[in-house]
Amino acid sequence: MEILNISSELATFLFVAALFAGFLDTLAGGGGLITLPALMMAGVPPMGALATNKLQASMGTATSALMMLRHGRVKWKVVNCLIIVAFIGAVVGALLVQIINTDMLEVIIPVALCITGIYFLLTPTKNEENKQPKLSSVSYQKYIVPAIGVYDGILGPGTGSFFTLAGRVCRAQTFLQATATAKILNCATNIGSLFVFLFFGQILWSIGIIMMVGQSVGAWIASHCLFRISIIYLRILVVIMCTAMLIRYVSH
Repeated sequence: MEILNISSELATFLFVAALFAGFLDTLAGGGGLITLPALMMAGVPPMGALATNKLQASMGTATSALMMLRHGRVKWKVVNCLIIVAFIGAVVGALLVQIINTDMLEVIIPVALCITGIYFLLTPTKNEENKQPKLSSVSYQKYIVPAIGVYDGILGPGTGSFFTLAGRVCRAQTFLQATATAKILNCATNIGSLFVFLFFGQILWSIGIIMMVGQSVGAWIASHCLFRISIIYLRILVVIMCTAMLIRYVSH
């Protein structure tokens, strides 16, 4: 897509939406719940909105991922292979969305969001370290991570929450470990999808660049808050975002 001129009011609206989304996405996931509707309200067609959303979301997740790695919250040797398969999965998903009917997601996504929200609402926070992984690291890398990557390439909202849930359930990660790792993997899936949308030329650059700045600022602020906020409050925020996304999909 070509670069378009936009009003200062619209630019401000999209910047603030992206900033808020970057903040929430870093803490709990679900930033797409804010940015995709904002792009649609700005008059961007569906495929353009999806592509531009990937551009701006990539900056937010890259910022938070860099902070996680820089401060040692996630070890590179633990996630390097996961990053590759997440990236590949997202590329496959972004290619599929160009040719397939995505109506089935209207059923799958609400169910997945409901399960995620209920899990974080009901599971206890004590004795997190004592749980045993339900899936081997090899199976997790071969099936779960690329599957979530494919979903992110096709649509995206809730990907961070799904990665967090997968880390908790499949690999017995603590809540903070799962959340921090989710930022790295979500960054990989966003970039993988972005490459495909760049190839097809579907990005609206004028809007995307403005939102990239907002995402970066929001993610930077949230990255400094993530390990200072009580786990209870983070879990509540995840449940709220999952519920909000669920309501949106059901009402849509």
